[in-house]
Amino acid sequence: MFQPNMFESHHHLLEMGSKPHENEDYESKSGTDNMEAHSGDDQDPNNRPKKKPYHRHTQHQIQEMESFFKECPHPDDKQRKELGRRLGLVPLQVKFWFQNKRTQMKSQHERNENMQLRDENEKLREENIRYKEALGSVACPNCGGPASVGEMSFDEQHLRIENARLREEIDRISGIAAKYVGKPMLSYPQLLSGASGEIFGASDFLRSISGPSDADKPMIIELAVAAMEELVRMAQTGEPLWLPNSDGLGEVLSEDEYMKTFPRGIGPKPLGLRSEASRESGVVIMNHINLVEILMDTNQWSSVFSSIVSRATTLEVLSTGVAGNYNGALQVMTAEFQVPSPLVPTREIYFVRYCKQHGDGTWAVVDVSLDNLRPATISKCRRRPSGCLIQELPNGYSKVTWVEHVEVDDRAVHNIYKLLVNSGLAFGARRWVAILDRQCGRLASVMATSISSGDVGVISSPKGRKSMLKLAERMVMSFCTGVGASTAHTWTMLSGSGADDVRVMSRKSMDDPGRPPGIVLSAATSCWLPVPPNQVFDFLRNENSRNEWDILSNGGLVQEMAHIANGRDPGNSVSLLRVNSPNSSQSNMLILQESCSDATGSYVIYAPVDIMAMNVVLSGGDPDYVALLPSGFAILPDGDNDQTRGISEVGSLLTVAFQILVDSVPTAKLSLGSVATVNSLIKCTVERIKGAVLNDAA
Repeated sequence: MFQPNMFESHHHLLEMGSKPHENEDYESKSGTDNMEAHSGDDQDPNNRPKKKPYHRHTQHQIQEMESFFKECPHPDDKQRKELGRRLGLVPLQVKFWFQNKRTQMKSQHERNENMQLRDENEKLREENIRYKEALGSVACPNCGGPASVGEMSFDEQHLRIENARLREEIDRISGIAAKYVGKPMLSYPQLLSGASGEIFGASDFLRSISGPSDADKPMIIELAVAAMEELVRMAQTGEPLWLPNSDGLGEVLSEDEYMKTFPRGIGPKPLGLRSEASRESGVVIMNHINLVEILMDTNQWSSVFSSIVSRATTLEVLSTGVAGNYNGALQVMTAEFQVPSPLVPTREIYFVRYCKQHGDGTWAVVDVSLDNLRPATISKCRRRPSGCLIQELPNGYSKVTWVEHVEVDDRAVHNIYKLLVNSGLAFGARRWVAILDRQCGRLASVMATSISSGDVGVISSPKGRKSMLKLAERMVMSFCTGVGASTAHTWTMLSGSGADDVRVMSRKSMDDPGRPPGIVLSAATSCWLPVPPNQVFDFLRNENSRNEWDILSNGGLVQEMAHIANGRDPGNSVSLLRVNSPNSSQSNMLILQESCSDATGSYVIYAPVDIMAMNVVLSGGDPDYVALLPSGFAILPDGDNDQTRGISEVGSLLTVAFQILVDSVPTAKLSLGSVATVNSLIKCTVERIKGAVLNDAA
C-alpha cells in the first residue's frame, strides 16, 4: 500500500513559487490575472483587490491536457509553451492547470488512503477488544493479578518497530508511483510468492525483454524495498547464516538457516536450478560516493567490471534519487555475466537495482530478479537479493561487503570449468570484490597527475601517460567482448569452422572508429595446464620469453619501450613493446600490452599498434581513433580445493583468443582458408605455451 509522499508537495511548491488555485473543474485564471494575484499576496488582507473572474477551459482543452497529463504529469517549460500554443492558452495557465490537477490527484489519493486507514483502525479496534476479552482471565506471571493489556511482548514491540520502519521506507519512495495511482497492485505476500516452474532455453532472453508496464512498477518498488532489507541483514549477520568456506577463504550461505531467516523471499527455488551464495569483504582505494556512482551508472559499471559483465542495459529509470545523489535511485536493468572462456555459458538476468543511504557514510546497492513479472520467459539464472554494503573509511578508502546469491542452471558448463564455477571463483562475491579492488587501483593510477618513479621509457608527460592508459583500457574491454560465450557484440558465430574446441566468430568492420576496416576473425579456445596460474601469468607477460610463443615476434628481440605501474601488484602494468625482427619488412613493430592479476584471475592482453598513431598518444593526443585488434590470454585457477591465497596450487585454466584482420574490404567474402589459418595459429600458440611452461616447471 502506498501513502502520499512529502517530496511530491515539496516539488509543487518549488516549481510554482506560490499555492495554485484549486477547483474541481480544472478552471484557472488567465496569465495576467494570476500574476496580479501573486503580487497581491504580500499586501494587507483588507486592501487586497477583488478576485478576478475565472476563465473556464473548453472541453477540448481539458481533454488534451488530461491526455498529456497521463503521459507527463510534470511538463517542463518547453512542453508547457508548446501545449499552450496548440490550445490557445498562455504557459502560465497550462502550468496552473497541471498544478491543480496534481493537487487534486494527491487529494484523491489521500482520501483513498484515509478510507483504507480507517478500515485498518476499525479492524485493529475490534482485534484489541478480542485481546482484552481473551486476557481477562489470564493471570500475571509476576504478581498473580490480572495481566495488563497495555503491556506488549518484546517480539511484538520489535515487529511493530520493523513494520513502521518498512512503511516509512515505502512512503519515502512511493512518490515514484504517484502517477500510477489507481492501477492494480498485488499485496506484498502475493508479490513475493514466485512460482517455481520448468526452465527452458532462452538464448534471446535479454533481447526479448522490454521495460516494465505501469501496472508492474508499484510491485517493483515494493520488491526493491524488501530486497534492500534482506541484503543489509545478509551483509551484517554472521554465523549460523554464513559459514566459513572449505578452503578458508570467504563465506558460504547455510540454505537451511537462510530459509528460516527469510521465509518469504522471492519464492521457492525453481526446479533444475542450483543455489550459489557467497559473501566477501574488502577495503578498496576509492571514495564511497564514487563507488555508488559507478554501480548506478550502467556504462561505468560495465566498464569497470568488463571481465565479468559482458553487456548491460538500463531499460527504465524509476527514480534518479533525491538531493542530487543516488539515495533512493531505482532502475530496471538487464545484464549478462561471463567467465573469460567460450566453454562457460553466460548468465542472463532481468532485475531491479536500488540504491539507499543508511546513515552517514554508509550506502547499499541491491539487485533482485524480476523474472516473476515475466512468467512466460523464465531465465536459467535467478538473482536473489545481491549487491554490496559500502562504508566510508578515512583517506578516501571504503570497506565493501559483497553478497552474491543466485539460483542457476549450470549443467552446460564444460567439465574442466565445473570446479571453478562450483567454488564461487567464477561468478561469486570473491570475484566481484577482487575485480573492484584491482580496478580501483587502476583508476587511481589513471588519475595520477605526475610521472611515477615506476614509469620508465618514452613517456614524457602526464597527458601522454593518461592517453596510453586510456588506450589500454579500450583494448582490454574489446578483448573481453570477444573472449567469452556472449554473442551480443555484433559477432557472427561460424558453424563448421573447424575443431569443436575452438570457437571462431567473424565481424565486418566499416566506419568504426578504433577498429581497422574489413573482415575480422575472432578465435578462442580454453585448456587446462598442470601449472599454477601465477607461473603461467609471469611467463606470458615477460617480454624476454615472448618469442617462445608469439608468432608475430618471429624470433626477434622484444624490448620494453615504456612501462606504467598499474596497481599494487607488480604484475599489474601497461607496457609498450618494440619487436626488432630479423625480417627488415617487419622491423620496429610496436605492441601495446596490459597485464593484470588478482586473487581470482589474471590477464595478458596485447595489440599491434601503428608507430605514428602511438606517437600521437604518447604526446597526449586522443587515443579513441587508434585502430586496435586485441589478442591475449585469460588465466584462471582451476577451482581445486587445495588453494592458498585464492590461487590454485594444482593447475590453471588458460583461454587463448586472437583477433585477426583477414581482409581489408568489409564487403569481401570470407574464405574457408582464412578460418583454417586462424585455427592453426591458435592451436600452434597453445602447443608452444604448453611446451614452454611445462619445461620451466620441470
